[in-house]
Amino acid sequence: MYKANYLMMTPGPTMVRENVLRGRASFFGNPDLDPNFFAFYDELCKKTGKLFGAEKAQTIIMNGEGMLGLDSACASLTEPGDNVLVLSNGIFGEGFKGLVENYGGNVTLFETDLEKTFEIDKLRVFLEKNRNFKYATLVHCDTPSGVLNNIETICKLLKSVGILTVVDTVSAVGATRISVDEWGIDIALGGSQKAISAPSGLTIMTISDDAWKVILNRKSPIPSFYCNLSLWKNCVKEKLFPYTMPVSDLMAFDVAIDNIYKEGIDNVISRHYTAAEYVRTRLMDMGVELYLKSGYSPTVTAFYPPEEISCKEILDYMFDNFEVMLADSYSYLNQKVIRIGHMGENARFYRLDYTLKSLEKTLRALRNK
Repeated sequence: MYKANYLMMTPGPTMVRENVLRGRASFFGNPDLDPNFFAFYDELCKKTGKLFGAEKAQTIIMNGEGMLGLDSACASLTEPGDNVLVLSNGIFGEGFKGLVENYGGNVTLFETDLEKTFEIDKLRVFLEKNRNFKYATLVHCDTPSGVLNNIETICKLLKSVGILTVVDTVSAVGATRISVDEWGIDIALGGSQKAISAPSGLTIMTISDDAWKVILNRKSPIPSFYCNLSLWKNCVKEKLFPYTMPVSDLMAFDVAIDNIYKEGIDNVISRHYTAAEYVRTRLMDMGVELYLKSGYSPTVTAFYPPEEISCKEILDYMFDNFEVMLADSYSYLNQKVIRIGHMGENARFYRLDYTLKSLEKTLRALRNK
């Protein structure tokens, strides 16, 4: 039987608290037939929506890892020939391009510096002459680099010129403030396994009235069943889900959400920013260079290994000698940087202190090999 026994300091999935694991192990009934389950699901969606600042927007929770949300948003909004603006200053930002094109959208990729937070002034100038877009996609925290973008200003700017907004906040929600209603975010996408610190397997989405109007008034059918958001609009009212819901995952997720509210969302956010500053300070004290020039996320930090040591050497030594798992990255950052996840239950001093002491010993040992 597979059994993991190590400190998982990756940028998701994160460590999960014991009471969350116990919640997952509780008895569950039949979610297709039990009216009490629909009431539980409805309350859980509303409770989770508050984390997103969604009072007006509808919150749904779907069975599938966070990528399901990205795919569902693109499948449900895009019709063949639609013009879509993809904003990118990172790997996941650019990744929306392929998702949109899968459903026949015409993509305009607007990129800014990959080592900085998204450059809003450049976007403002671009939008003065280019506004013919159905919707725009952007990433709150682009996890491969750890950059945090100012989605409040970006989304308000896009909405002011009539462009719907789709925001991937999978690696940010629960660790920094977000208000989908106030900021004009039409679809926000979250996942269970990042700062919320529940097991992976659930997608959270908030959907505005403007987004629902587009989804429900398409000229062509949505070319998917699993990614068809229209099936979720009235599922509680009609007591009919598109498929059997993963009750044990939802029960664990409910406990994880309660953990956040018991600690206090302001306290949770403050803990994340304190943890991030602590990690970056300790890394610089070790003499390693951070990847980013600005826009540091409170959830993940990327750094270059010393010139004489490879990423793989560091990752292997940490795992083999200290039972700590860190992560490398993807695409142009693969084997170029190492990432530490300090989100959710990872953003605890005792875990970060052990991780960073282990990293310091690792660098010393590899430099002297």
